[in-house]
Amino acid sequence: MERPTTVVGATGLLGSEICRLFSSRSQPVRALIRPTSTPARVAQLEWSGVELVQGDLKDRASLDAACAGTQAIISTASSTLSRQPGDSIQTVDLEGQLSLIEAARKAGVEHFVFISFAPLQGDLPLQDAKRSVEQQLIRSGMSFTILRPTYFMEVWLSLSLGFDPIQARARIYGSGQAPLHWISVEDVARFAVGALENPRARDAILELGGEDALSQLDVIHEFEEQGGRRFERVYVSEHELRAQLAAATDPLQRSFAGLMLNVALGDQIDPRPAMEAIPIRPRTVRDYARQVMTHHQERGLGLE
Repeated sequence: MERPTTVVGATGLLGSEICRLFSSRSQPVRALIRPTSTPARVAQLEWSGVELVQGDLKDRASLDAACAGTQAIISTASSTLSRQPGDSIQTVDLEGQLSLIEAARKAGVEHFVFISFAPLQGDLPLQDAKRSVEQQLIRSGMSFTILRPTYFMEVWLSLSLGFDPIQARARIYGSGQAPLHWISVEDVARFAVGALENPRARDAILELGGEDALSQLDVIHEFEEQGGRRFERVYVSEHELRAQLAAATDPLQRSFAGLMLNVALGDQIDPRPAMEAIPIRPRTVRDYARQVMTHHQERGLGLE
Protein backbone atom coordinates (compact mmCIF):
# COMPACT_ATOMS: atom_id res chain seq x y z
CA MET A 1 0.00 0.00 0.00
CA GLU A 2 1.35 3.39 -0.98
CA ARG A 3 2.28 5.54 1.98
CA PRO A 4 0.76 9.02 2.14
CA THR A 5 2.33 12.42 1.81
CA THR A 6 1.59 14.58 4.86
CA VAL A 7 0.86 18.25 4.25
CA VAL A 8 1.57 20.60 7.15
CA GLY A 9 -0.31 23.88 6.79
CA ALA A 10 -3.09 22.06 4.93
CA THR A 11 -5.87 24.52 5.75
CA GLY A 12 -3.96 27.47 4.32
CA LEU A 13 -4.17 28.89 0.82
CA LEU A 14 -1.22 26.91 -0.50
CA GLY A 15 -1.58 23.79 1.62
CA SER A 16 -5.21 23.26 0.66
CA GLU A 17 -4.32 23.52 -3.03
CA ILE A 18 -1.57 20.92 -2.59
CA CYS A 19 -4.06 18.57 -0.92
CA ARG A 20 -6.53 19.16 -3.77
CA LEU A 21 -3.89 18.20 -6.32
CA PHE A 22 -3.10 14.93 -4.56
CA SER A 23 -6.79 14.10 -4.21
CA SER A 24 -7.47 14.86 -7.88
CA ARG A 25 -4.83 12.26 -8.76
CA SER A 26 -6.23 9.73 -6.26
CA GLN A 27 -2.89 9.76 -4.44
CA PRO A 28 -2.92 9.25 -0.66
CA VAL A 29 -2.52 12.48 1.28
CA ARG A 30 -2.70 13.27 4.96
CA ALA A 31 -3.40 16.73 6.39
CA LEU A 32 -2.14 17.94 9.74
CA ILE A 33 -4.94 20.04 11.20
CA ARG A 34 -5.36 21.75 14.53
CA PRO A 35 -8.43 21.53 16.79
CA THR A 36 -8.82 25.26 16.17
CA SER A 37 -8.65 25.02 12.37
CA THR A 38 -11.50 26.67 10.46
CA PRO A 39 -14.30 24.06 10.31
CA ALA A 40 -15.26 24.84 6.71
CA ARG A 41 -11.69 24.28 5.51
CA VAL A 42 -11.41 21.03 7.46
CA ALA A 43 -14.74 19.86 6.00
CA GLN A 44 -13.52 20.62 2.48
CA LEU A 45 -10.39 18.52 3.02
CA GLU A 46 -12.44 15.65 4.42
CA TRP A 47 -14.92 15.87 1.54
CA SER A 48 -11.98 15.61 -0.88
CA GLY A 49 -10.90 12.34 0.67
CA VAL A 50 -7.91 13.69 2.57
CA GLU A 51 -6.89 11.75 5.67
CA LEU A 52 -7.01 14.07 8.68
CA VAL A 53 -4.69 13.92 11.67
CA GLN A 54 -4.76 16.41 14.52
CA GLY A 55 -1.58 18.08 15.61
CA ASP A 56 0.29 21.31 16.08
CA LEU A 57 3.82 22.41 15.25
CA LYS A 58 4.15 23.48 18.88
CA ASP A 59 3.34 19.92 20.09
CA ARG A 60 6.20 17.55 19.30
CA ALA A 61 4.28 14.39 20.28
CA SER A 62 1.57 15.21 17.73
CA LEU A 63 4.24 15.63 15.04
CA ASP A 64 5.64 12.18 15.77
CA ALA A 65 2.15 10.75 15.25
CA ALA A 66 1.57 12.73 12.06
CA CYS A 67 4.87 11.59 10.54
CA ALA A 68 4.42 7.90 11.37
CA GLY A 69 3.95 5.90 8.19
CA THR A 70 4.51 8.94 5.98
CA GLN A 71 6.56 8.74 2.81
CA ALA A 72 6.99 12.50 2.33
CA ILE A 73 6.31 15.78 4.09
CA ILE A 74 5.34 19.05 2.42
CA SER A 75 5.40 21.91 4.90
CA THR A 76 3.75 25.20 3.98
CA ALA A 77 2.97 26.26 7.55
CA SER A 78 3.73 29.78 8.78
CA SER A 79 2.57 32.07 11.54
CA THR A 80 2.27 35.04 9.19
CA LEU A 81 -1.49 34.76 8.62
CA SER A 82 -2.32 32.96 11.85
CA ARG A 83 -4.59 34.37 14.54
CA GLN A 84 -4.04 31.46 16.94
CA PRO A 85 -2.79 32.11 20.50
CA GLY A 86 0.86 31.24 20.96
CA ASP A 87 1.71 31.37 17.26
CA SER A 88 4.73 33.46 16.36
CA ILE A 89 7.73 33.40 14.07
CA GLN A 90 9.74 31.91 16.95
CA THR A 91 7.27 29.17 17.93
CA VAL A 92 6.00 28.19 14.47
CA ASP A 93 8.34 29.29 11.68
CA LEU A 94 11.49 28.40 13.63
CA GLU A 95 10.99 26.03 16.56
CA GLY A 96 7.93 24.29 15.11
CA GLN A 97 9.53 23.62 11.74
CA LEU A 98 12.73 22.37 13.40
CA SER A 99 10.63 19.97 15.51
CA LEU A 100 8.85 18.78 12.37
CA ILE A 101 12.18 18.04 10.65
CA GLU A 102 13.35 16.00 13.63
CA ALA A 103 10.04 14.12 13.83
CA ALA A 104 10.21 13.36 10.11
CA ARG A 105 13.81 12.17 10.35
CA LYS A 106 12.98 9.93 13.29
CA ALA A 107 9.98 8.45 11.44
CA GLY A 108 12.05 7.57 8.37
CA VAL A 109 10.39 10.05 6.02
CA GLU A 110 12.02 9.77 2.60
CA HIS A 111 11.56 13.27 1.20
CA PHE A 112 10.85 16.63 2.87
CA VAL A 113 9.61 19.57 0.79
CA PHE A 114 9.89 22.91 2.59
CA ILE A 115 8.19 26.04 1.30
CA SER A 116 10.47 28.97 2.06
CA PHE A 117 10.76 32.21 0.08
CA ALA A 118 13.21 33.91 -2.22
CA PRO A 119 15.99 36.01 -0.67
CA LEU A 120 15.00 39.45 0.57
CA GLN A 121 17.08 42.51 1.24
CA GLY A 122 17.50 43.40 4.90
CA ASP A 123 17.66 41.64 8.25
CA LEU A 124 14.14 40.25 8.77
CA PRO A 125 13.06 37.81 11.52
CA LEU A 126 10.92 35.69 9.19
CA GLN A 127 13.77 35.33 6.72
CA ASP A 128 16.18 34.41 9.52
CA ALA A 129 13.80 31.66 10.64
CA LYS A 130 13.37 30.31 7.11
CA ARG A 131 17.11 30.16 6.49
CA SER A 132 17.75 28.41 9.82
CA VAL A 133 15.15 25.76 8.96
CA GLU A 134 16.64 25.33 5.50
CA GLN A 135 20.08 24.66 6.98
CA GLN A 136 18.74 22.15 9.47
CA LEU A 137 16.84 20.35 6.72
CA ILE A 138 19.98 20.14 4.58
CA ARG A 139 21.86 18.61 7.53
CA SER A 140 19.06 16.17 8.41
CA GLY A 141 20.12 13.36 6.10
CA MET A 142 16.68 13.21 4.45
CA SER A 143 16.20 13.92 0.77
CA PHE A 144 14.90 17.48 0.56
CA THR A 145 13.57 20.10 -1.78
CA ILE A 146 13.53 23.72 -0.68
CA LEU A 147 11.18 25.85 -2.75
CA ARG A 148 11.65 29.60 -2.62
CA PRO A 149 8.69 31.30 -4.33
CA THR A 150 8.60 35.05 -4.83
CA TYR A 151 5.38 37.06 -4.54
CA PHE A 152 2.05 35.23 -4.71
CA MET A 153 -0.34 36.96 -7.11
CA GLU A 154 -3.33 35.87 -5.02
CA VAL A 155 -1.87 37.63 -1.97
CA TRP A 156 -0.08 40.72 -3.27
CA LEU A 157 -2.64 41.47 -5.97
CA SER A 158 -5.54 41.32 -3.52
CA LEU A 159 -7.79 43.73 -1.69
CA SER A 160 -6.10 43.04 1.65
CA LEU A 161 -2.90 44.63 0.35
CA GLY A 162 -4.55 47.50 -1.46
CA PHE A 163 -4.97 45.99 -4.92
CA ASP A 164 -8.62 46.24 -5.98
CA PRO A 165 -9.15 45.29 -9.64
CA ILE A 166 -12.93 45.53 -9.34
CA GLN A 167 -12.86 49.19 -8.25
CA ALA A 168 -9.74 49.82 -10.37
CA ARG A 169 -7.54 51.01 -7.52
CA ALA A 170 -4.05 49.95 -6.54
CA ARG A 171 -1.63 50.71 -3.73
CA ILE A 172 1.87 50.92 -5.16
CA TYR A 173 4.93 50.32 -3.01
CA GLY A 174 7.77 52.64 -3.90
CA SER A 175 7.94 53.92 -7.47
CA GLY A 176 6.23 50.81 -8.83
CA GLN A 177 8.95 50.41 -11.45
CA ALA A 178 11.11 47.64 -9.95
CA PRO A 179 10.64 44.22 -11.64
CA LEU A 180 9.25 41.22 -9.77
CA HIS A 181 8.84 37.57 -10.76
CA TRP A 182 5.21 37.10 -9.66
CA ILE A 183 3.87 33.57 -9.20
CA SER A 184 0.50 31.91 -8.63
CA VAL A 185 -0.30 29.83 -5.55
CA GLU A 186 -1.57 27.13 -7.91
CA ASP A 187 1.82 26.92 -9.61
CA VAL A 188 3.70 26.73 -6.31
CA ALA A 189 1.42 23.83 -5.37
CA ARG A 190 2.23 22.12 -8.68
CA PHE A 191 5.94 22.59 -8.06
CA ALA A 192 5.60 21.16 -4.53
CA VAL A 193 3.87 18.02 -5.77
CA GLY A 194 6.22 17.79 -8.74
CA ALA A 195 9.24 17.91 -6.44
CA LEU A 196 8.33 14.44 -5.21
CA GLU A 197 8.20 13.06 -8.75
CA ASN A 198 11.30 14.51 -10.40
CA PRO A 199 14.75 13.25 -9.37
CA ARG A 200 16.38 16.53 -10.38
CA ALA A 201 14.41 18.29 -7.62
CA ARG A 202 15.95 16.16 -4.90
CA ASP A 203 18.47 17.83 -2.61
CA ALA A 204 17.89 21.11 -4.41
CA ILE A 205 17.05 24.71 -3.56
CA LEU A 206 14.78 26.08 -6.29
CA GLU A 207 13.61 29.66 -6.70
CA LEU A 208 10.10 29.95 -8.10
CA GLY A 209 8.72 32.82 -10.14
CA GLY A 210 7.19 33.66 -13.47
CA GLU A 211 9.36 33.73 -16.56
CA ASP A 212 8.80 37.45 -17.09
CA ALA A 213 9.72 40.05 -14.47
CA LEU A 214 6.99 42.70 -14.32
CA SER A 215 6.88 45.87 -12.25
CA GLN A 216 3.81 46.82 -10.24
CA LEU A 217 2.99 49.36 -12.94
CA ASP A 218 3.28 46.64 -15.60
CA VAL A 219 0.85 44.50 -13.60
CA ILE A 220 -1.64 47.36 -13.36
CA HIS A 221 -1.41 47.81 -17.11
CA GLU A 222 -2.32 44.14 -17.61
CA PHE A 223 -5.41 44.55 -15.44
CA GLU A 224 -6.34 47.78 -17.21
CA GLU A 225 -6.14 45.96 -20.53
CA GLN A 226 -8.39 43.16 -19.30
CA GLY A 227 -10.89 45.37 -17.48
CA GLY A 228 -10.97 48.32 -19.85
CA ARG A 229 -10.59 50.87 -17.02
CA ARG A 230 -7.71 53.03 -15.87
CA PHE A 231 -6.60 52.35 -12.29
CA GLU A 232 -6.40 54.95 -9.56
CA ARG A 233 -2.86 54.76 -8.16
CA VAL A 234 -1.95 55.41 -4.51
CA TYR A 235 1.78 55.49 -3.87
CA VAL A 236 3.55 54.54 -0.63
CA SER A 237 7.04 55.98 -0.96
CA GLU A 238 10.19 54.02 -0.26
CA HIS A 239 10.95 56.55 2.48
CA GLU A 240 7.62 55.75 4.17
CA LEU A 241 8.27 52.02 3.86
CA ARG A 242 11.72 52.32 5.44
CA ALA A 243 10.25 54.42 8.25
CA GLN A 244 7.60 51.76 8.83
CA LEU A 245 10.30 49.10 9.01
CA ALA A 246 12.35 51.13 11.47
CA ALA A 247 9.30 51.69 13.68
CA ALA A 248 8.18 48.03 13.76
CA THR A 249 8.02 46.81 17.34
CA ASP A 250 7.78 43.02 17.01
CA PRO A 251 9.20 40.34 14.67
CA LEU A 252 6.01 39.83 12.67
CA GLN A 253 5.48 43.57 12.10
CA ARG A 254 9.11 43.94 11.10
CA SER A 255 8.83 41.03 8.67
CA PHE A 256 5.69 42.38 7.01
CA ALA A 257 7.26 45.83 6.72
CA GLY A 258 10.34 44.28 5.16
CA LEU A 259 8.25 42.33 2.66
CA MET A 260 6.49 45.50 1.51
CA LEU A 261 9.81 47.32 1.19
CA ASN A 262 11.16 44.47 -0.91
CA VAL A 263 8.19 44.74 -3.26
CA ALA A 264 9.30 48.32 -3.82
CA LEU A 265 12.92 47.24 -4.34
CA GLY A 266 12.11 44.36 -6.71
CA ASP A 267 13.62 40.89 -6.87
CA GLN A 268 16.38 39.26 -8.88
CA ILE A 269 15.88 35.52 -9.30
CA ASP A 270 16.42 33.04 -12.10
CA PRO A 271 13.31 30.82 -12.37
CA ARG A 272 14.78 28.62 -15.13
CA PRO A 273 16.54 26.02 -12.92
CA ALA A 274 13.25 25.22 -11.18
CA MET A 275 11.45 24.79 -14.50
CA GLU A 276 14.23 22.54 -15.72
CA ALA A 277 14.13 20.38 -12.58
CA ILE A 278 10.32 20.24 -12.48
CA PRO A 279 8.86 20.70 -15.98
CA ILE A 280 6.19 23.27 -15.16
CA ARG A 281 5.68 26.57 -16.92
CA PRO A 282 4.10 29.07 -14.51
CA ARG A 283 1.07 31.06 -15.58
CA THR A 284 1.58 34.67 -16.52
CA VAL A 285 0.26 37.79 -14.83
CA ARG A 286 -1.78 38.38 -17.98
CA ASP A 287 -3.45 34.97 -17.55
CA TYR A 288 -4.18 35.75 -13.92
CA ALA A 289 -5.59 39.18 -14.72
CA ARG A 290 -7.83 37.67 -17.39
CA GLN A 291 -9.10 35.07 -14.93
CA VAL A 292 -9.86 37.63 -12.23
CA MET A 293 -11.66 40.03 -14.55
CA THR A 294 -13.60 37.28 -16.34
CA HIS A 295 -14.74 35.91 -12.99
CA HIS A 296 -15.93 39.38 -11.96
CA GLN A 297 -17.78 39.89 -15.24
CA GLU A 298 -19.49 36.50 -14.97
CA ARG A 299 -20.62 37.30 -11.43
CA GLY A 300 -22.00 40.59 -12.62
CA LEU A 301 -23.98 38.80 -15.34
CA GLY A 302 -25.20 36.13 -12.94
CA LEU A 303 -23.46 33.35 -14.87
CA GLU A 304 -21.98 31.59 -11.83
